[in-house]
Amino acid sequence: MEEDIDTRKINNSFLRDHSYATEADIISTVEFNHTGELLATGDKGGRVVIFQREQESKNQPHRRGEYNVYSTFQSHEPEFDYLKSLEIEEKINKIRWLPQQNAAYFLLSTNDKTVKLWKVSERDKRPEGYNLKDEDGRLRDPSTITTLRVPVLRPMDLMVEATPRRVFANAHTYHINSISVNSDYETYMSADDLRINLWNFEITNQSFNIVDIKPANMEELTEVITAAEFHPHHCNTFVYSSSKGTIRLCDMRASALCDRHSKFFEEPEDPSNRSFFSEIISSISDVKFSHSGRYIMTRDYLTVKVWDLNMENRPIETYQVHDYLRSKLCSLYENDCIFDKFECVWNGSDSVIMTGSYNNFFRMFDRNTKRDVTLEASRENSKPRAILKPRKVCVGGKRRKDEISVDSLDFSKKILHTAWHPSENIIAVAATNNLYIFQDKVN
Repeated sequence: MEEDIDTRKINNSFLRDHSYATEADIISTVEFNHTGELLATGDKGGRVVIFQREQESKNQPHRRGEYNVYSTFQSHEPEFDYLKSLEIEEKINKIRWLPQQNAAYFLLSTNDKTVKLWKVSERDKRPEGYNLKDEDGRLRDPSTITTLRVPVLRPMDLMVEATPRRVFANAHTYHINSISVNSDYETYMSADDLRINLWNFEITNQSFNIVDIKPANMEELTEVITAAEFHPHHCNTFVYSSSKGTIRLCDMRASALCDRHSKFFEEPEDPSNRSFFSEIISSISDVKFSHSGRYIMTRDYLTVKVWDLNMENRPIETYQVHDYLRSKLCSLYENDCIFDKFECVWNGSDSVIMTGSYNNFFRMFDRNTKRDVTLEASRENSKPRAILKPRKVCVGGKRRKDEISVDSLDFSKKILHTAWHPSENIIAVAATNNLYIFQDKVN
């Protein structure tokens, strides 16, 4: 994708498809690591699947970019809270990578209650020639050992191991919706509906509560926390969004409990647009700092907004994702789709933003040229190396041949989770149980 999102140049390779998909196969989070060499997905069955990018080969220098399965492991299991008689789902809500410090990779994964730190490492050698064990691993009788052997490392087939290094549990009464690694790489935060906790990676039995919006009387509850993220460069600063459409920026230097925000971002409501659904559709489902740290992007039900950290009273940019659904809000409320939580992502240079929609459509907005495009991630039009064609939704009147009517959109096919490679124009799009990877066409 050039800066003007030339969609004719996008091709794709498409991964991970089960025609016999079950509920457990539905992808619930997608995340590139800091180099873009690895891509992790989490699903409703509690599994994490990591894809690795193929290295460039001399005879096919342009084929680099294929992602193949690198490791699969069960991150979370279903649990039961006997005190509260509640089932705890195994579904992976979020995955966040830590920057790579050595040959191993580390990532955080969370379900509704427990965050885990996983180490993913490779092994291609095994020790042989133990003194106290035979070749099958059985213990030998020490009295039969007459000579001392020096164990040696022998080559073996490459094995990728995932091991849980830390388990951060028992700190959230409500469901965790966000985790975010701090830029100091020593701490991270986890946010649920009413509280945000700060953790040190080395300490699992204690966390600091840095935000608590729980009222003394729960009947006075008017809003919940929907997402939270640390600033990419300033380790003392973070933002969290609410179901009322507001964003609060907090500074941990001000006080231990950040119950007073430093900045409060809210757009005044247009009284002419007021309706029964106003509060529901203004709820923010995702908040993301730009890579530069200058801007915040938020996603509500119908729009994506970009805010300048220096201007609190209104966003500097507003993009309509699917404004044609405004007339359908009643039926979307009845089928619960109005509560869907769409994510949004920046490209590596903060010049293009991407977010999902229904009918397996996803949207891209170029901030410089103000051009936007609707693309579709589906098996019918996404053969490997195929070029994506822009899609258009027709609201009323005469429908052109290549347009789709708003009445024939499939609301069960939704793209909630997307990711953008940190430095290249490669995107990952999760459409129910399928993961699509699209990239610039390589000539």
